[in-house]
Amino acid sequence: MKVFLFPGQGAQFAGMGEDLYKSSSKAKKLFQEANEILGWDIDQIMFEGSEEDLKQTRVTQPAIFIHSVMTALVRGQKFEPDMVAGHSLGEFSALTVAGALSFEDGLSLVNERALAMQDAADAEEGTMAAILGMEDSLIEEVCAGIDEVVVPANYNSPGQLVISGSVKGINEAVEALKNAGARRAIILNVGGAFHSPLMQMAEERLADAIEDIDFEVPRCPVYQNVTGKPETDPEIIQENLISQLTAPVRWTQTLQNMLKDGATQFYEVGGKGGILQGMVKKVDRKAETYAL
Repeated sequence: MKVFLFPGQGAQFAGMGEDLYKSSSKAKKLFQEANEILGWDIDQIMFEGSEEDLKQTRVTQPAIFIHSVMTALVRGQKFEPDMVAGHSLGEFSALTVAGALSFEDGLSLVNERALAMQDAADAEEGTMAAILGMEDSLIEEVCAGIDEVVVPANYNSPGQLVISGSVKGINEAVEALKNAGARRAIILNVGGAFHSPLMQMAEERLADAIEDIDFEVPRCPVYQNVTGKPETDPEIIQENLISQLTAPVRWTQTLQNMLKDGATQFYEVGGKGGILQGMVKKVDRKAETYAL
């Protein structure tokens, strides 16, 4: 069974999508539609902007969404996936490619998400850290003992978990985790405490936008971040998507459930550097992985 996996923030790169624009009339039309939805020419920044330009949250998230969806529609048109999932931001790409969201609604939500997350990060300073070489349960235990906001944010793969919270809390947790035996504990260069309670303001704002949109039954199961489980019920998909900004990304569990449900071929759609493929291999070294 074929799986499409969609990347989150960090998958951007200078010139992204330009090859698709030049080779596909469908891609060119989608770029024109995206510019109209956003009210500014994102294609110019994607094609000609620097790495710094693309790091702006208001640019990064819609750019990755557009590139991911476009890649699936142009390069993946010869076959339909049997399952889809997206890492954090990538869940919106997965829902759009599976038909639960239209391109217009998906991009509008991603744009609102980017602005809401930036405002929340500006209002309440926070950060994240990657913890390597330690059992998830022990990381959870250490985080629970910190007298600050510190929570697991991304269960990326066995032995790799990202934590999120206040700057003070993350600094304390990093030292505590090193002392507890973590192989590495690295504070990340990010603009906020994503997938933590510090994103509550952004979640409430995005919830209003999500509730205003009619979700359709997807053509295949969408494995959602909040549960790591497959969903096809539009109401449940909507509820899980609302919870996503403050809940952890259960990516390890997502991949494990996909494998259990018969997944054999994993296609990373629109990513950079095979990050998602690498995560699949850490869960099952024998799994077939491809870049689309």
